[in-house]
Amino acid sequence: MEQVGRERETIKSHLEKEEALFARGIKCLSLFFIDEVAKYRIYDDDGGEDLGEYGRIFEEEYARAIDEYSRGQQNLDASLDAGLGEVRRRYLEWLRGIDVHATHKGYFSIDKKGHSVNSKLKRGSDESDDEGAYDLILKDKERLLSFDEPTRFIFSHSALREGWDNPNVFQICTLKHSDSETGKRQEVGRGLRLCVNRDGERQDLEALGEQEVQRVNTLTVIASESYSDFTKALQEDTKSALRERPKAVTEEFLKGFVVQADEEKTYALRQEDAHDVYFALVQHSLIDREGVPAQKFKESGLTSVTDDDLPEHLYAYRKDIEALVKSVYDEHALDDYIRNGNEPKVRENPLNANFARAEFQELWNRTNSKHSYTVDFDDVELRAKAIDRINRELFVTKASYVMTTAAQRSTQTRENLERGESFGDATRRDYEVGEDASGVTCDLLGEVATAARITRRSAASTLKSIAPVKFRMFRDNPEEFIAKVSRCILAEKATMVVDHITYHKLDERYDSTIFAERMPENVGRALETSRCIQDYVFWDSEGERDFARDLDSAEGKVAVYAKLPRSFKIPTPVGNYAPDWAIAFEKGSVRHVFFVAETKGSMDSLTLRDIERGKIACARKLFNEFSDEDVRYDVVHSYEDLLTVIQGTE
Repeated sequence: MEQVGRERETIKSHLEKEEALFARGIKCLSLFFIDEVAKYRIYDDDGGEDLGEYGRIFEEEYARAIDEYSRGQQNLDASLDAGLGEVRRRYLEWLRGIDVHATHKGYFSIDKKGHSVNSKLKRGSDESDDEGAYDLILKDKERLLSFDEPTRFIFSHSALREGWDNPNVFQICTLKHSDSETGKRQEVGRGLRLCVNRDGERQDLEALGEQEVQRVNTLTVIASESYSDFTKALQEDTKSALRERPKAVTEEFLKGFVVQADEEKTYALRQEDAHDVYFALVQHSLIDREGVPAQKFKESGLTSVTDDDLPEHLYAYRKDIEALVKSVYDEHALDDYIRNGNEPKVRENPLNANFARAEFQELWNRTNSKHSYTVDFDDVELRAKAIDRINRELFVTKASYVMTTAAQRSTQTRENLERGESFGDATRRDYEVGEDASGVTCDLLGEVATAARITRRSAASTLKSIAPVKFRMFRDNPEEFIAKVSRCILAEKATMVVDHITYHKLDERYDSTIFAERMPENVGRALETSRCIQDYVFWDSEGERDFARDLDSAEGKVAVYAKLPRSFKIPTPVGNYAPDWAIAFEKGSVRHVFFVAETKGSMDSLTLRDIERGKIACARKLFNEFSDEDVRYDVVHSYEDLLTVIQGTE
């Protein structure tokens, strides 16, 4: 019965994710690890093939799940507008066209009779002898990710080193206990790649944005033990692997770690992020030259690191970055980074009757136009201000390296080896990399122009005019120089563009399907509503939760509102901007009936960096000055703050 339950939950999780992924053009795959091939596929004496226990269970549970799912969708169709209903109908049509026998396959070794046999693991390795399976998966990987290929559920006896490293595995079910050679970390690793869509485009930060990249790329593990046992084993397995690395912070150690600002806002550190964090730690003497956290860090964490030391997009993730650094000496620092997938989820959040209300339709028609912009300002003035900021604020860390030498002892004992004392005392020397020996080649003008969103000519004029002592810093550390110079230019641009930007309304509009783009969400982050255009508001912070509650209970004031999806974007010269809320007030209750709002934890402009302030100022320009619609925009902290702002708006 345990196997039945795990296969049932895997199919359920698969279908919940699949519809949302289907709308994005992403094929959803699920992977089962089994203990022996005969439980999936059996043969008679004449070579005839039949399903084993796991195969029969799968087909029975799949047929039952599809029947229940289809009936459930039919009940929901009536509540959906035409756009969302069409997406669902296309998915159900595709789903019903897949034969249960064709949607699952097993990939195993082939014995001399052509029968599947259990894979053997090479001693000391996780690489199996599934030669035929290995070739098939590698050669047909693109077909496997096509919607024309019905295979969506895969059974395997072992974790192939490369073959199962498929980017679109969203569920892993273990119908066997992990042995000492495979381990939790290796099995889970088969689903830890960024997925791709039907066109082979990786669904990364650039494609999805900070909010959605982690929601879409979520792996669900249906384990063969309890949640607590599984997470404990996974964490111990991961810690064991970490112990094999030096107990030090390096850029490689930081790169790729997923940090969170809150329960929903997550971000994977990129190479340039790791570089910036590492040098901030060095600059403030929080780690030594070998990357070992200093006593200063252990006592006060990152309190000495200011916002000016980090890129703007990392400000919200300081707590998690601090925990990551702490993990090199505290093995429990990262224990909370695995979530219980058994927590109830809200799979459907359809548009409800509030969407069709006249108040919201009028608000939506006033706000859903897309825009372009032009900026006409004095390029000479921008260069002058950028040059002044660079000369004031630019400092880079000189590239350096450490050479440690030691000789192995001529006589070895078992005790010395176990204690790690087989080498004599080490000698350490610190060296600075010479100005012409950094080994880094780059297109300085091109990279600054791209990062700062200016022309190569403007980048050249700016760099040519900065103080010589500042320009020489490029030789000390090219990557850090480019990143910091670009941020200085962007920051100055953000303060200037507000007075010189003009928005132009386009014929293209956002349609209602953008409200259906979110993946299934945990119930713990869902607020059931009565005035929102959807049944639930998924809040990203306690402030958003309280704001939504107040909107929902504002009898006589708020008619209807929407939590805007992150794909509802306003273009600005310093990056796209996504406001949080669209609110329609009861007519006669306030001066301006329609309002677009951004909720911030603090209204102090000093806590908002230049680039963020620039984006907000551009949004104010768009809605409050250029728009011919009676819609107003502002940044507020609470519902009471919203009323104060709107009552004071002329």
